[in-house]
Amino acid sequence: MTSKWNQAGPDGLRPMLATAGTLPARDEGWAYEMKWDGIRALAFARDGAVRLLSRTGRDVSFVYPELAGMAAAMGVAQAVLDGEIVAFGDSDWPEFEALQQRMNISSAAQARVLAAQVPVSYLAFDLLWLDGEPLVDRPYAERRRLLDGLSLHGGNWQAPPAFIGAVGANVQAVSREHRLEGIMAKRLQSRYEPGRRSQSWLKIKNLRRQEVVIGGWKPGEGGRAGGIGSLLVGVQEAGGLAYSGHVGTGFTQQTLRMLAGKLAPLRRDTSPFATAVPAQDARFARWVEPALVAEIAFSDWTRSGRLRAPSYKGLRDDKDPAEVIREQ
Repeated sequence: MTSKWNQAGPDGLRPMLATAGTLPARDEGWAYEMKWDGIRALAFARDGAVRLLSRTGRDVSFVYPELAGMAAAMGVAQAVLDGEIVAFGDSDWPEFEALQQRMNISSAAQARVLAAQVPVSYLAFDLLWLDGEPLVDRPYAERRRLLDGLSLHGGNWQAPPAFIGAVGANVQAVSREHRLEGIMAKRLQSRYEPGRRSQSWLKIKNLRRQEVVIGGWKPGEGGRAGGIGSLLVGVQEAGGLAYSGHVGTGFTQQTLRMLAGKLAPLRRDTSPFATAVPAQDARFARWVEPALVAEIAFSDWTRSGRLRAPSYKGLRDDKDPAEVIREQ
């Protein structure tokens, strides 16, 4: 990695990505962390100021003004952290639904109002740069030790523990007990691989979750008459956006109104899907440009490549539609 520091931070630095998998056969050589249900962000701290960049490289610093004091709290001149922005809602554990209220904000004034109503926290899990020294080539265990040495103990920022020498199944059991998305397994001797999806980081999910691209919607009936009944979604394959089914549950009335407002200007006359959409789903469909990414929970994939029992969880403004693929 280059050592040049520009306005955003070290040139070309992008988050390392995990591979979906199962618990390692042996716990030796691995650390376990909880998988936090939030928005991934790199935090570039310098001279008491912090700059937050989403996974797509978008500057979201103004969206989360309550995190502005994190750089000064650390007590170092320069640092780059990798972590997750989360909202706790009404519980002691992150809730992605609560975080939805803080996303897609366009003005600093609105962000300040929402910060008082639904405050967020930054949960740091890696340290990539410290006082002019790049750390990406150092082992995870060393980066983690340095991270734990920072003063990240404020109400809106912390470094949750990594469990080294623990039994992975026990850590996963705790995550299930608190209804978390899952856990992460990270090789103790692994380097940080910016922008790459690596087998050195494994995401082990309790519930099956999948990012999908919204390609259209079907009008509702009954209580949803005149509005959205279900979303038509897909994932990227070699030939383009492949149709993966429709999502008709998990919405509140507020969510449906929000989605209607975001989808209206994306209207188009033809299907954006590269594969055929079944006639019963295409009938009365309202097609849109495939620009929005949603996260859904589901039970399984069918043999025909459709999502079984999908439920809407929220929009992801930190994901590029072109990178949304089926997770194995």
